[in-house]
Amino acid sequence: MSLPAKRLRLTPEEYLRIEREAPYKSEYYEGEMFSMAGGSARHSLIAMNIAGFLRSALKGKRCTPYNSDLRIGIPGEGLYTYPDVSVFCEPLEFVADSDDTATNPAVIVEVLSKNTEAYDRGRKFEHYRRMPSLREYVLVSQDAATIERFTREGDGRWVLTAASGLDATIPIGVLEVELPLAEVYDRVDLAPREAASVDASIPPPR
Repeated sequence: MSLPAKRLRLTPEEYLRIEREAPYKSEYYEGEMFSMAGGSARHSLIAMNIAGFLRSALKGKRCTPYNSDLRIGIPGEGLYTYPDVSVFCEPLEFVADSDDTATNPAVIVEVLSKNTEAYDRGRKFEHYRRMPSLREYVLVSQDAATIERFTREGDGRWVLTAASGLDATIPIGVLEVELPLAEVYDRVDLAPREAASVDASIPPPR
């Protein structure tokens, strides 16, 4: 979810120290920081709708949703990132010597864009899958009323379930919640756009 910044090889500890003092957010991958670009209005509204619905649906239950301000760390993968929405069903666990970089989400939600879709579906999902806590990964289109949910089965396989249309719902099994697409896309103008907006991120170059 980022644009390449000045290329410096940093340790995770150096990145976290810089990030905590910076006036803007950056992601980190294998020694490099990537400054995050601003998202489109659609992207922002969809993410807000999801977080708001989950906050209400999970009130009084054991799982808690967080917005994109919460940093997620996968130290073994060298990745530190900011998902659009993350949900935790156990007390937060943190990267060593930190209290602001969580490592144990049960659900991660990413709102797709043309710039980030390949990364979110591919390499980034590969990293996310290596988190033992992660049970479900949800990809949300911002150009059509479509949501895809990947669920980790007991044998380690990831199984896809998809839903389309404003009348549809999609289950988030680990949360025991049915997510209505009408809520996700509330007030979102899904009319075709002539030009793509500058959005969430360009993945780290490989």
